[in-house]
Amino acid sequence: MILNSILPVETSNLASAATSIKRTPSEVTQSFSSFLSDAISQVDAQEKQAQALNTKFMLGEVNVDELMVASERALLSLQLTTQVRNKAIEAYQEIMRIQM
Repeated sequence: MILNSILPVETSNLASAATSIKRTPSEVTQSFSSFLSDAISQVDAQEKQAQALNTKFMLGEVNVDELMVASERALLSLQLTTQVRNKAIEAYQEIMRIQM
């Protein structure tokens, strides 16, 4: 049995982003920081789930297809996180190159 652990987009985050114009920069930064922390913890949870399924597979409790799906999902999440990090670093470096 394969469970879909892809979470839907929460509209509460979108609503808070729309009202972020009225918030102070420190509040917006804190909100963005918590968003990133939540995303990284979800990636970590997927990694742990894949490891747990790997252990269960070794004991014969899980089918190979469940293990492969969980492993690929964790791998794709990690790759996406890495690419987002790379783009954020590139954007920061580009901003630092701007001369005023």
